[in-house]
Amino acid sequence: MIYSTSIQNLHDSLHEWRKHQESIAFVPTMGNLHAGHIELIKIAKTKAKRVVVSIFVNPLQFGEHDDFTRYPRTLEEDSRILEALDADLLFHPTAQDIYPEKAQTIVSVHNLANQYCGVARPGHFDGVATIVCKLFNLITPTIAVFGCKDFQQLTLIKIMVRDLHLPIEILGVKTIRDTHGLALSSRNSYLTEDETKQARLLYQTLTHAKEKIITHHTDFTKIEQTAIDNLKAAGFTPEYFKICRSNDLEPAQLIDNEIVILTAARLGKTRLIDNIAFSKPV
Repeated sequence: MIYSTSIQNLHDSLHEWRKHQESIAFVPTMGNLHAGHIELIKIAKTKAKRVVVSIFVNPLQFGEHDDFTRYPRTLEEDSRILEALDADLLFHPTAQDIYPEKAQTIVSVHNLANQYCGVARPGHFDGVATIVCKLFNLITPTIAVFGCKDFQQLTLIKIMVRDLHLPIEILGVKTIRDTHGLALSSRNSYLTEDETKQARLLYQTLTHAKEKIITHHTDFTKIEQTAIDNLKAAGFTPEYFKICRSNDLEPAQLIDNEIVILTAARLGKTRLIDNIAFSKPV
């Protein structure tokens, strides 16, 4: 595996692949790799000749009260995992490389960036769009692979790629969960043992709301409020619980068939996000 720590080194490494027109699959991460990341990389290997993985804890997507300084950094272990998976290149740049002094350009997907997670984390999705756009420009992948757990992020990136006419296929991969349904996340390491057990209720609440919709309950507002009340009663501090159209994340209407339910809630010191997407019976 090639280990690139600078943009120049990255370009040098990619030169031969580009010269031979080899396809490149790209998996952007912030490290602390878990089974969800491993699944993304395995799928990426089936989609292209070469696989590039980035590890970069992006300061631009962390707000004033977010956990940038304590975000888990496990580069040595991550490198071993990538070697075992036979990834072709690990790109681990510095913040100075990615954000040169006096940089003024920010990429923003305006409407979606200010909804749902964007309400509690202002500026977060501008940071996401900016870093992903930069990485796409640097790596020029054929396909980029993302987890569906961050469904708002995935949707935002698809919109950005469409709007900027980037010649990249965006592939969303089903969320990897533990045996009790908890979505795998690097931030799960912040949970205590008791909180980990409690956190599983988040997916159960999503599943219950899905069942209500599938069995033709039509009062979406009531379903959302019931879910929020149940999460509060279970010790969560919910930020939102929304029933949306899956293609653009606008509030779902009764005529919509492709649905995603999005939620975010705090449990102790940990912020959890999850979703469930499905087709509503006609």
